[in-house]
Amino acid sequence: MNKPRKLQQNVWYKVGTEVNIGEPLFKLPVAVVLLYRVLRETKTRYPFEMRGLRLEGARLTFYIKPDDGFMLPLIMQLLKQTFSLRFNIIVGRRGHVWGERYESEILDGEPPEWAEEADWAAIDKSANTPIAGAMAYTLTWDSLRSPGMTITTSFSAKNASKSSSQPG
Repeated sequence: MNKPRKLQQNVWYKVGTEVNIGEPLFKLPVAVVLLYRVLRETKTRYPFEMRGLRLEGARLTFYIKPDDGFMLPLIMQLLKQTFSLRFNIIVGRRGHVWGERYESEILDGEPPEWAEEADWAAIDKSANTPIAGAMAYTLTWDSLRSPGMTITTSFSAKNASKSSSQPG
């Protein structure tokens, strides 16, 4: 049974969630680029600070401080749903991508010293990289029951094939 999530204003949360598709998803470059795109879009909609972003096989962990602490569930919902929808479209699969609900704990103070600020310049650079094998698609927030926002993402087959043929 799910227990109520504790939420507070002006605090850092340690958040973790796991992929449930039986593969180390974040070893796939397409998954990392896609996650960075979705992170950028989520940050645009719900401002937050992020530190210590780690993509380890099938696990995503990070420290987050939302501008409005009560937005954490909305941030995570947007992040996980958008990533799942787009990942399934790109790889041509159906079904769940993420496992159980995400875990979060309120930190007493700041994140650990090793947890540096997320490198948004690198995230932005990666987020603008064409994804090999991706097809043009449009997602609207109406399909996620969040009014007032539309995301249109297009990838041309020409750019996708060009990026997949370049040495990495």
